[in-house]
Amino acid sequence: MSDWDERYRRGEHATVEPSRLLIRAVERLAAGRALDIACGAGRHALYLASRGWRVTAVDASRVGVELMQARARSLGLKLDARVADLERGEFEIEPESYDLICDFYYLQRDLFAQLRAGVRKGGRLVAAIHMVDANPEVKPMNPNFLLEPQELREFFSDWEIEHYHETPFHDADAGNHTRRTAEIIAIKK
Repeated sequence: MSDWDERYRRGEHATVEPSRLLIRAVERLAAGRALDIACGAGRHALYLASRGWRVTAVDASRVGVELMQARARSLGLKLDARVADLERGEFEIEPESYDLICDFYYLQRDLFAQLRAGVRKGGRLVAAIHMVDANPEVKPMNPNFLLEPQELREFFSDWEIEHYHETPFHDADAGNHTRRTAEIIAIKK
């Protein structure tokens, strides 16, 4: 059993409220096809499905995906839930297939080419990813999983940037994140 499976079993990281950034990104959009990578317990996938989106949600944690599926059933929602390890390439993002791709709090730099390719022209990518943080009160974290300042903007510099912000302190998202975050809403040209 993975560390993330144990966290979800203990009720950690099982927030049901979607990120305000996601709400902002889709509030005026017609529902289409969405991909939520590293979806965890599915708060974003469930929110999108409740708004009529056809959602594929992927995570390596079987417990997180099962929790999301149980929540979907209790809400009468349908989504395509997949247990797959993105780092091992167990899920391929189909090119030009999604109107929206969500990436919340997951950094795998070599996946950005697939994320970019997976969004249809005129579609959006919405992401909030933790950044390096010099605050000594913040728990140390592997720097491979933390963005450098402006790095997320650079990945999408040739797209239309609808929103970009780097939090100066901890992220105030509903998931109780305790470190700086880079957030973006980008539209593929």
